[in-house]
Amino acid sequence: MTELSTPISFVHGTSIDNRITLAPLTNEQSHADGTLSDEEYKWLTMRAAGGFALTMTCASHVQAVGQGFSGQLGCFSDAHIEGLTRLASGIKAHGSMAVVQLHHAGRRSPSNLIGTAPVGPCVDADTGTRELSTHEVEALTADFIAAAVRCEKAGFDGVQIHGAHDYIICEFLNRTYNQRTDKYGGSIENRALLLLDVLRGIRAATRSDFNVSVRLSPERFGLDTADIIATYKLILETGLADFVDISLWDCFKEASDEQFAGRQLIDLFTEIPRGETRLCVAGKIYSAADAKRCLDLGADLVAIGRAAITNHDFARSACKDSDFVMRELPVTREILQSEGLSQSFVEYMSKWNGFVAD
Repeated sequence: MTELSTPISFVHGTSIDNRITLAPLTNEQSHADGTLSDEEYKWLTMRAAGGFALTMTCASHVQAVGQGFSGQLGCFSDAHIEGLTRLASGIKAHGSMAVVQLHHAGRRSPSNLIGTAPVGPCVDADTGTRELSTHEVEALTADFIAAAVRCEKAGFDGVQIHGAHDYIICEFLNRTYNQRTDKYGGSIENRALLLLDVLRGIRAATRSDFNVSVRLSPERFGLDTADIIATYKLILETGLADFVDISLWDCFKEASDEQFAGRQLIDLFTEIPRGETRLCVAGKIYSAADAKRCLDLGADLVAIGRAAITNHDFARSACKDSDFVMRELPVTREILQSEGLSQSFVEYMSKWNGFVAD
């Protein structure tokens, strides 16, 4: 049986010491121009020190117009390299793999934040989103690749392509929203073209030991679960991703899609032969037992979100103690600050129902 403390290797890059990774978490701590702050550095390196075998940044936008939230860490300009270099070094100093999540918020970019209309695969009247031209989608592909090269230059071990949560790549995958008639619309192969071109481009532009992964959402946001399973299979066929991170929201829930009624959602992915590509899952993993259960169900890795916020050393504790459980919610502001959250991060978490004690 695979234990949480069992090392795991990847096709590209070094192995990691355990099966617990830090999920990419919005924290609103960096500067308005996207440069790294001391607060974000402290938050992330504290998790690396806490035993997370892989420490992933928050979603980091590859274009200024792709910003999704205030205080977002950027990777769209060479002006970000100095801070990214400091961050990569700080994470790796604790023996943790350092990874940047590459992101573009698409129609979820607030116009009052980016100073213009958001962009996406198609017009969206509710958000004022304008449709990208074919040439602009090709330019977006190039900007994802350039951001990966920038992160490599800064010393990161790898990047993750954010294809989940109704951000721009996820929007292209969405059969309801994406009504394009060019090469990026129609079949799932066409709707996944942006993602696959980014994946191929990053692999071609970076060194052979650079770790590259993809995050997907199998449900919500108007997505068709069968489309995401098909996208997962397309990624596996390329052999270019070191791991695919499935954001399940709840690792132990049944599938919502009527086509898969009565099936456990995680099983829809673990049952697919994946060769040397690793499978990571995320969603309501609050204890060592939860994390171990995911491995027993066939996942290779787990990504920890809320429990990593309340317990910076969740990974080390879970590997040592099979009975370990995250702090009980709600958590006081003082505890969160002692866990490395800045005031702005605590305020952000206070918007999550029942997370921060009044």
